[in-house]
Amino acid sequence: MDQTREAFEAREGALLAPYAMRSAQTRGRDHASERDPNRTEFHRDRDRIIHSRAFRRLQYKTQVFTNQEGDHFRTRLTHTIEVSQLARTAARRLRLNEDLVECVAMVHDLGHPPFGHRGEDLLSELMAENGGFEHNRQALRIVEELESRYPEFPGLNLTYEVRESIIKHSAHYDREKIPQRFRPAEAPLLEAQIVDEIDSVVYDCHDIDDGVRGGYILLEQLADVPLWQGAWQDAVASSPTSASPKLLVDRALRILMDSLLGNLVDHTLLQMRTHAVDDTAQVRAHASQLVSVSPSMKQAKEQLEAWLFANLYRDFRVNRVFHKARKVLASLFSFYITHPDSLPPEHASRAEGAGLHRAVADYIAGMTDRFANDEYARLCI
Repeated sequence: MDQTREAFEAREGALLAPYAMRSAQTRGRDHASERDPNRTEFHRDRDRIIHSRAFRRLQYKTQVFTNQEGDHFRTRLTHTIEVSQLARTAARRLRLNEDLVECVAMVHDLGHPPFGHRGEDLLSELMAENGGFEHNRQALRIVEELESRYPEFPGLNLTYEVRESIIKHSAHYDREKIPQRFRPAEAPLLEAQIVDEIDSVVYDCHDIDDGVRGGYILLEQLADVPLWQGAWQDAVASSPTSASPKLLVDRALRILMDSLLGNLVDHTLLQMRTHAVDDTAQVRAHASQLVSVSPSMKQAKEQLEAWLFANLYRDFRVNRVFHKARKVLASLFSFYITHPDSLPPEHASRAEGAGLHRAVADYIAGMTDRFANDEYARLCI
């Protein structure tokens, strides 16, 4: 079978839905480069993302629980891999471009600083008077400026579609904050929308898993959550009476994830038919999110997420770790602002153009949990 770029592009033309993005129709890259004879443009993007330093650092960045708390908790990297796997499954059923979906999934969390959302909240506070901090904008900075792998240009020189998907990664993104070069009035592609939705499906399920395994939440507590309780009852009914609670949790999580995924695919197809969306131009012109779960599932999902917020993300043991983490990052930020000559040369030189506060935020956001703790021990204790 022919494995040239042209063959892959022809395969996309034959197999993908009319509303899917074809790699041959990309709006291109900021820096001109010859097309690869054996890889599509999105194949190349995927490879560039995976081989970047920012991607490798995800293995030591917190999702919900820090590395010190256990070896089996999700990290940003394992979360990213899970999102990629499930998003590709959804894309296949919707006949979307799986390669583009994989790129968007792999890149969607690159901008997160150490210590999860609490780390981002702190950097946002510290940068409030100097341009702010938000992980999607930071991910765009990483792939356009901060990664250094090519002598001809900064960044990874990814396609327009992948970079647009980064900056529009959220059903509720603020169009006024989208750079004009990414056409704020245009909705994101379906491939970007599917990753956004699958992101929340994945963390809903794996946060339950991590919370139960770590002893932060009890199965009896989850009985108050209708979406979980339905999956649990189906798991019990379909399992041998000798099945252990651990295996029942595993089965209930699979049932829950399958239910969310199936509902998402079915409702999205209904949306496409209802609004007669036939191509990417109509996707971009549509005013609202086309990829979504049904209204009833959305309500049940929001109940689950509210319960997780109250009972897991704000558990006193989780709070203790993150109060310490905020102290670590705040101390490092203050130290580098006060002693800019202690920044590594590449970050110190960036301060001349981007400003000292942005250079410090870039440096800290790129740290892993482990490196941030080590720097704090070296510099602040």
